[in-house]
Amino acid sequence: MNLTKRSGSFRGAVALAAIILGLAVCPQAQTFTTLSSFDSDNGSFPQYGSLVQATNGNYYGTTYYGGPKDRGVVFEVTPSGELTDIHNFCSRSECADGKAPWSGPVLGTDGNLYGTTTAGGTNNKDSGTIYRITPGGELTTLYSFCPTSPCNDGIAPMALMEASNGNFYGVANYGAHNEGTIFELSKSGVFKVLYSFCLLANCADGEEPYSGLMQASNGNLYGTTAGGGAYGHGTVYEISVGGTFRTIHSFCAQGTGCADGDAPYAGLVEGANGNLYGTTFYGGGNGYGNVFEITAARRFVPVHTFDNTDGSYPSSALILANDGNLYGTTSYDSNGAGTIFQITAGNEFHSLYTFCTCTSANPFGALLQATDGTFYGTTAEGGTSNNGTIFSFSTGLGPLVETVPTAAKVGAHVIILGNNLAGATAVSFNGTAASFTVVSNSEITATVPTAATTGAISVTTSTGTLTGNPPFQVLK
Repeated sequence: MNLTKRSGSFRGAVALAAIILGLAVCPQAQTFTTLSSFDSDNGSFPQYGSLVQATNGNYYGTTYYGGPKDRGVVFEVTPSGELTDIHNFCSRSECADGKAPWSGPVLGTDGNLYGTTTAGGTNNKDSGTIYRITPGGELTTLYSFCPTSPCNDGIAPMALMEASNGNFYGVANYGAHNEGTIFELSKSGVFKVLYSFCLLANCADGEEPYSGLMQASNGNLYGTTAGGGAYGHGTVYEISVGGTFRTIHSFCAQGTGCADGDAPYAGLVEGANGNLYGTTFYGGGNGYGNVFEITAARRFVPVHTFDNTDGSYPSSALILANDGNLYGTTSYDSNGAGTIFQITAGNEFHSLYTFCTCTSANPFGALLQATDGTFYGTTAEGGTSNNGTIFSFSTGLGPLVETVPTAAKVGAHVIILGNNLAGATAVSFNGTAASFTVVSNSEITATVPTAATTGAISVTTSTGTLTGNPPFQVLK
């Protein structure tokens, strides 16, 4: 199972690098809180996916290990830190429900959670699954990989996302050319391979896709590969929902040292300026990774080079917060524990927090900005049993609302997530009033109104007006 050629084993791929953790002095940060600790029974080693906020206002994620069979769990955690397993993987015969989830689930437009496991399934091939799970824990396997040899659909799917057309998209390893696939699962359950990597000689189109896809405001999907490309050190690529593929950037174009980066393990995010941002795990000149930008004209722009004192080896995607800035994590730093950082709208870098091995350490997954404005995330190490933690990190940002989906046509049904929504009196799409229903204190359903244009969603409550992030895209 060649999940990474650099590590030599799957457990090595989980670690992403054999890096020796050093001792750390606990930083003083009043805004950082360890909410929960994993103890192996309730999960162990939360992975590279972000937490996700569901319609009930709680957060959900996965761990790669732990649970009764040590095959991973889906967990729920409240904003106050109450942690509960809602599904233990490998609880069905021959692990038909899957095992070893690499990334966390996403919230679908139907209010359910969707995700993947890298192993298990119903084909006796131990090749992974796509699943749906309700917030209450009822899990349904939607697809098991490798139904027939030679596994052209891929093995070990890494992540999932729902596009504006309602279909799900993701990446998997192996496939027709043994170096990964991009797949689609339709709303009706039809599975299709959109692209198989290493189609070109020397894998010039990329290989080893470890990160999930994202959909930009132009409707296309974007992702990265950790290997392949023109120089063998990874790529940024674009693919339409119809399967038209092209490589945007091949890393290590600048030769020795890979000043432009090496091995992007993380996915991409669209910034407030409409450009794409991402990170590489290695390279950047110092060898500790970097932050980069891809402009609308597909020009590559270096943003920040890590030097280990400000962080090293970023493995997660950046997120766009409601202040217009980007936030991210590094897995390690000179103390071996990792950091939280900010990239401003002007591409200025700021270190915000340094983790320590005495409490919570090594955040491999992306941050979540919840609708209370606070950031939430997980660490792979630390906690009371050193099986990882769930943390919150506040920078004083105010509350907001978020929509599922973030793009749709006029007349579409939209879920609006928020806090204290019970007294909402108005919802508007970029200033155009919309019909809506208050479902609960944390959920509103609305219909995209006829004259709506792309822009921010606003919800008027008894305590003020909440604005949506990111801007809602009205599709033609």
